[in-house]
Order: sequence, then structure tokens, then C-alpha cells
Amino acid sequence: MKFTTTIPSKYCGPTDSGNGGYTSGIIAKVAHFPAQVTLRKPPPLDKTLEIKIGREKVELLDGDTLIGEAIPHNLEIEIPKPPTYEEAVKASKNYTGFHEHPFPDCFVCGTNRKPEDGLNLFTGKVKEGMVVSPWTPNESLSEGGKYIDKEFYWAALDCPGAWTYLDPARVIVLGRISAKILEKVEVRKQYMVLGWPISEEGRKVFTGTAIFKKDGTLCAVAKATWIALK
Repeated sequence: MKFTTTIPSKYCGPTDSGNGGYTSGIIAKVAHFPAQVTLRKPPPLDKTLEIKIGREKVELLDGDTLIGEAIPHNLEIEIPKPPTYEEAVKASKNYTGFHEHPFPDCFVCGTNRKPEDGLNLFTGKVKEGMVVSPWTPNESLSEGGKYIDKEFYWAALDCPGAWTYLDPARVIVLGRISAKILEKVEVRKQYMVLGWPISEEGRKVFTGTAIFKKDGTLCAVAKATWIALK
């Protein structure tokens, strides 16, 4: 099965390419299995792309160029206890991106984005490399008007992982992500998005992220592999 899609420039990560989490969510939402998405090339913006759906793989293609692919994957990850919502609000005020940001136009974490035009996930440090941000999703993230659409879970579970790794000398970009949605996220409700470091291996950085309700109930979780640019 094949169909076409476009990544509007609104959903950029770097200014000239699609946000990795959002793009991964576009691929994963049509998969018939719990997915692990690997991005092979920077996702082009405002261009007609092809999605090819198979039983064991979903591919996003720009002509003959493979942009990203999803394969079946059963996510297993240890999830830390979240801070309180009040701690998340306080931590967010100390978001490192307010002072230095490699991609200030990013749909998820960019400081140039307004609340109605981005997720505004400004994750500040709470402890041991862990970062957190409060989040109140707005109606623009929901086609049905009540729960956010699947690609926005993946978007929200993207950038907070990157902010656990703070090395101004090396910019990291998303290479691979797998996610699991446990409870629906409602618009206009208060949530927290948490990121924590797992390990490093050469140019690879491994992180975990999760979305929690204000009371600490887990809604979604992800594990990501980031690649430090040369």
C-alpha cells in the first residue's frame, strides 16, 4: 500500500528539515505494529513524499531516497519517578535553550515558537541530567478536538531527550526512536514531559523520555538514539 504525505515547514526541527519526532510519528502512525523508527536522511519540508506500508516495514521515501523506516519493536525501558508538577514549572524557567539553542525554530523546543505555533517544551534540569517541562497541549494538535493526534506524542517524546545531553561543542540529532502510548493525552489538560540520560557510545547518545499527567500517571514513553554531528 502506498500514499503521499508532506511535512509542512511548521513542523521543522532544524530550520530546513522536519522535526525528527514528528516525522517518526507520521511514519509510525500508519504501521500495523509497535514501531521503532530510524531516520536515514534529514526529512525534507514542503515536498511530496511517499509512504510505503508493508506487513513488517513502513518506509518514507523522497523519490528513490529513503528518509526513514519503521520496523516492529517491543519497547522495554526503566522509567524514573517523575518530579512534581510544581518542580517541572520551576525547572522549565531554567531551560538552557533560553541562552543558547542550536535550532531555535524547532516545533517542539524552539524558543522562537509561540504557544499556538509549537509545543514549547522548555525542559530544565531537575537532577542527575534529568530534565522536565510542564505541557498543556492546545487544540491545534487534535483533529478530533479532544485527544492529541499520534504524531504529536512522538514529537513531544523527541527533543526533551536531547536536552539531557548538554555539550555545546557537539550538536546531536535524532537517529532512532521507539515509543509506546499507554494513555491518551487530552488538549487543555496539564502534563509533564520528562527526559533522562541512559548512556553514551562514541558519537551515539541514548536517552529516555516520557509524558506524565499532572498527578504522575504515565501516558507515553520512548527511547531514542541520538547522533552527534561531526
